[in-house]
Amino acid sequence: MRHAILADIHSNLEAFKAVLVDAEIRGGFDQIWCLGDIVGYGPDPCECIELLRQHDHVCVAGNNDWASIGKVDTYDFNPEAAIACRSTFGRLGSDEIDYLSNLPKVLTQNDFTLVHGSPRDPLWEYVMSTTMVRLNLNHFDTMYCLIGHSHVPQVYAYDKNADECRSHALSDGGTFNLIKQRFMINPGSVGQPRDGNPKASYMIYDSDEHTITHF
Repeated sequence: MRHAILADIHSNLEAFKAVLVDAEIRGGFDQIWCLGDIVGYGPDPCECIELLRQHDHVCVAGNNDWASIGKVDTYDFNPEAAIACRSTFGRLGSDEIDYLSNLPKVLTQNDFTLVHGSPRDPLWEYVMSTTMVRLNLNHFDTMYCLIGHSHVPQVYAYDKNADECRSHALSDGGTFNLIKQRFMINPGSVGQPRDGNPKASYMIYDSDEHTITHF
């Protein structure tokens, strides 16, 4: 199976559509794994939720998803993000609110743990260094963990035998073989990239080839 791994759509419908079209061109996908923050910042929260729900998918809650419906406080948000959450709430209907409210913090899909922030703190913690990876290794039981939140695509590999953790940046079209090490993987952001590249970012996991490819 092929899984489209998406994170941080942030109500950016045009970017979301572009990613889905691109994924179809590159061989298609069977299911979407969404790592949270479907909404927030952008103008089209309802449309993004609807488009996601049109596909076979699983999704975890992001901090903006729950802040936009009042399930978590925005006191730690920057002013722009807090305003965006209030604006998002005004656009959501009861069906969208119910959908966001019922998203889990953590999901397990075969060898993968899915969270928005980190296994240790699923909504809020940023994983952007090998130090943070080490702090989280004991907080998930699967071989691999998929994370979002930082909006920066990255692969972290931990070799238990050598007790060594390395960070790998993937270029467009770059493929990583998931050998029997523990990995924490961030696909980057669909709707609001923060890695210096304005293009929407996502990954494809091919379970037959056991590879992750970044686009």
